[in-house]
Amino acid sequence: MMKIIQSLFKSSDCLRKEIWSFQYGKPIRLKNCSFTICASINSLVLDDCSDEENEYYPSIVHQRVVKDKGYFDHTYFLSLLDSCLSEGSIVDAKKLHGKLLTLGFGADYRIGARFLDIYVAGGDLSSALQIFDNLPIGIRNVSCWNKLLSGFSRIKRNDEVFNLFSQMIREDVNPDECTFSEVLQACSDNKAAFRYRGVEQIHALVTRYGLGLQLIVSNRLIDLYSKNGFVDSAKLVFEDMVVRDSSSWVAMLSGFCKNNREEDAILLYKDMRTFGVIPTPYVFSGVISASTKIEAFNLGEQLHSSIYKWGFLSNVFVSNALVTLYSRCGYLTLAEKVFVEMPHKDGVTYNSLISGLSLKGFSDKALQLFKKMQLSSLKPDCVTIASLLGACASLGALQKGRQLHSYATKAGLCSDSIIEGSLLDLYVKCSDIETAHNFFLGSQMENIVLWNVMLVGYGQMGDLDESFKIFSLMQFKGLQPNQYTYPSILRTCTSVGALYLGEQIHSQVLKTGFWQNVYVCSVLIDMYAKHEKLDAAEKIFWRLNEEDVVSWTSLIAGYAQHDFFVEALKLFRKMQDHGIRSDNIGFASAISACAGIQALYQGRQIHAQSVMSGYSLDHSIGNALIFLYAKCGKIQDAYAAFDKIDTKDIISWNGLVSGFAQSGFCEEALKVFSRLHGDGVEANMFTYGSAVSAAANTTNIKQGKQIHARIIKTGYNAETEASNILITLYAKCGSLMDARKEFLEMQNKNDVSWNAMITGYSQHGCGNEAIELFEEMRHLGVKPNHVTYLGVLSACSHVGLVDKGLCYFNSMSKDYGLMPKLEHYASVVDILGRAGHLQRAMKFVETMPVEPDAMVWRTLLSACIVHKNIEIGEETGHHLLELEPQDSATYVLLSNLYAVLGRWDSRNQTRLLMKDRGVKKEPGRSWIEVKNTIHAFFVGDRLHPLANHIYDFVEELNKRVVMIGYVQDNNSLWNDLELGQKDPTAYIHSEKLAIAFGLLSLPEMIPIRVMKNLRVCNDCHNWIKCVSKVADRAIIVRDAYRFHHFADGQCSCNDFW
Repeated sequence: MMKIIQSLFKSSDCLRKEIWSFQYGKPIRLKNCSFTICASINSLVLDDCSDEENEYYPSIVHQRVVKDKGYFDHTYFLSLLDSCLSEGSIVDAKKLHGKLLTLGFGADYRIGARFLDIYVAGGDLSSALQIFDNLPIGIRNVSCWNKLLSGFSRIKRNDEVFNLFSQMIREDVNPDECTFSEVLQACSDNKAAFRYRGVEQIHALVTRYGLGLQLIVSNRLIDLYSKNGFVDSAKLVFEDMVVRDSSSWVAMLSGFCKNNREEDAILLYKDMRTFGVIPTPYVFSGVISASTKIEAFNLGEQLHSSIYKWGFLSNVFVSNALVTLYSRCGYLTLAEKVFVEMPHKDGVTYNSLISGLSLKGFSDKALQLFKKMQLSSLKPDCVTIASLLGACASLGALQKGRQLHSYATKAGLCSDSIIEGSLLDLYVKCSDIETAHNFFLGSQMENIVLWNVMLVGYGQMGDLDESFKIFSLMQFKGLQPNQYTYPSILRTCTSVGALYLGEQIHSQVLKTGFWQNVYVCSVLIDMYAKHEKLDAAEKIFWRLNEEDVVSWTSLIAGYAQHDFFVEALKLFRKMQDHGIRSDNIGFASAISACAGIQALYQGRQIHAQSVMSGYSLDHSIGNALIFLYAKCGKIQDAYAAFDKIDTKDIISWNGLVSGFAQSGFCEEALKVFSRLHGDGVEANMFTYGSAVSAAANTTNIKQGKQIHARIIKTGYNAETEASNILITLYAKCGSLMDARKEFLEMQNKNDVSWNAMITGYSQHGCGNEAIELFEEMRHLGVKPNHVTYLGVLSACSHVGLVDKGLCYFNSMSKDYGLMPKLEHYASVVDILGRAGHLQRAMKFVETMPVEPDAMVWRTLLSACIVHKNIEIGEETGHHLLELEPQDSATYVLLSNLYAVLGRWDSRNQTRLLMKDRGVKKEPGRSWIEVKNTIHAFFVGDRLHPLANHIYDFVEELNKRVVMIGYVQDNNSLWNDLELGQKDPTAYIHSEKLAIAFGLLSLPEMIPIRVMKNLRVCNDCHNWIKCVSKVADRAIIVRDAYRFHHFADGQCSCNDFW
């Protein structure tokens, strides 16, 4: 290089002559080569010199120019400046700039433009702007403007970008695609600029200058709109593009992902593949993240296969996204597999798996992974510590949490708001409320998250006073409650039963504008639903503009919990029709509703849907399924569902006990109860209540008392809860005097106590006593609920108080805001039907605001039989056959209706229809306890060891009752063949056999207590009345409808049941 410089600069005279010759367009000779300086000097120097010489080339040239002070052509200096530009030699360029000003080249616009390039590239924008301002306006073309805009945009001096752009437009310089690219980039980097200047105006200018279809401009617009939340505008730009490149697709995909439009992102990815666009690692990472948010596991698996195919598994961002997907969706085995196979891991990798393990309850594994992370070169950050603190909180590992607290303090992480919230959450969930309170006082009090955590902590303790102190203090300090504050305080109101305070919070919600917030409204729906204010819950739900699964499932669960099973299932179907994917709570509530109405087939369908939705191993759904099978009497299926649950909790056991008890398999329920204690599981009051109910249904008072003794031994509230169970036990076993004695001796009665006694009176036909107790309850300020009113309405029915019964029915909603359930409507039909007001009863059914179920129609049909009303009876029977064509009780009732009217042909047709449809009548079964043993009898049963003595005694009783006027009622016989039996004992019903056995086996002073699974027929009812007189014995029979107290030839039901 030195030789070339020396040959170019032999002497000042020579150089003058050579330049002079060039200025006239003549070529010069140098080293026997003919060349034009302006075109060749730069390439000659660079091609013929070593890299080391080229490095010093601009500096050497500058030294020679200064030394010789020769006269040079501008083309020569342009070549030198090009060298400075390519080498980034801004220092040399500045020295040349000074010399050129001395030599008089400062006004040359071509040299000025070249210096503009150098200063912009070197970041000296002040010098660049000075040169730009000295250029004539006519010379400042769009290229010059773009260079300046690019320079200022690159260093984020966005205000200068906007000012220059405005000046450019004022000077009538037409911008091109590069101009708008820089301006839009500045808008993207400056949200304030976006907000105040408005990207719409810039978009309008793009259109005005005809650049709307330029690829780079459209991509910038998509990016800008998306970053600022205007994703629909971005979508319009994208759809208007004639030509798209990979950047276009990535920008749009990124926009959907950043704006929580996951489903749109997934659809765009599918379109992208349809158009044959090759995905990049960034695309896969974005789509997997979108799949994670909506838990689209199946799509994630497909993406995993595509990633493997394209060879992107080694990309750390893609693998991190896969780990997060599998972790969040609960497929931790797959997440761990991806984690292990990753060639390179970063902090995000560890954080994703640690977070996933913590969220899914594998807290021990999360802590083990943290140890591995510490052994690697990676340092835990705030996300790591926060996830681990969450794991400790889930495990209740307070000591380990304290160690992490110490680590975070030494690492200087405790000032982070996420860590503060996680630490406070740890102490709250570990019930160390004192440490939590002290930590809270020493934290950043302006952090609303910490206030919310404290509200949750006091709420978990049921401390309403402290919760309201925190709630009031935060507002006093100027912090406004947010969408997480209100749910926390509302949940506390719900858990302690403080509905009045919850309603006050609801008023504040309305004033502060959160009445449309779906998260807040979901908790309000839950609060009102749990307090049986379903009308208020519905009003909030239907006013919501935004729909989400939590609001739907809150109302569905509310319906199911309060026995509005049909409404729960209707809402569940409507949720699916709206395209809302149910969560585990929704599926569990729907299955529980199916159990409530014993809709086994529908329950199985919903369970299948839950499995397809990825909830095959969900605990709450498994428990609901157990209850469904048990309630429907599917013993083996119930046990199979029970065995499939890995970790059985008390709810699992309760599903079996209560389900079997409610479906009539009481002995099975008691077996499960015994097994529960044998396995060392601690029962709760619901378990004990179900077990006592099972014992009562078998009239096994002794076993019921043993359960009661266990309750007291366990330490449960012996004063109230245990006494309530005893009242229910005695009432269901027919010992109403013992139930009343227990009730009167109670010191602290709650609503359950009053309900148990009122229901007991009602079931035993003591209507006046039930009504008196109800009025006393209201006088003492105890609020009645649905159960209370069911007992009172039943009592009004038994004593024939039609007007009073209707008045009580209306007061449910008017005075207490209770929405009547189907059972209450059935009770009103019973009240009207017993009194013979069948037309009023029919009109009441037809005008019900809810669809009448089989129970309502069956009640009306029973009244038609008593009052021999064939017209209404047949219409009611047809409704029943449509609702429950496989229920034998409907055919039996219709047959009885025709029998009492002497319409034997219609009776036979009904029996034939039942046979054609394959419907079998449930066999009658009665049982009685004698000397701690349950003795069961069926119609015509001869399996009992004392069968001959029993039948002989029945025959003796028949002779005695005939003498006082008993006449056999053949209308009650279901099968005509019974009348022609050669053996007259073959049609003796089971309750007659049980009563005869009781009279033979029990001492004279002990009442006979018999249970029957079906309704007592007219013939047996008359027979037992007569037996009570001739045997001078109190006989108590509990059938499927009520208790019958027989004494001295009379029955407490007054011959209507």
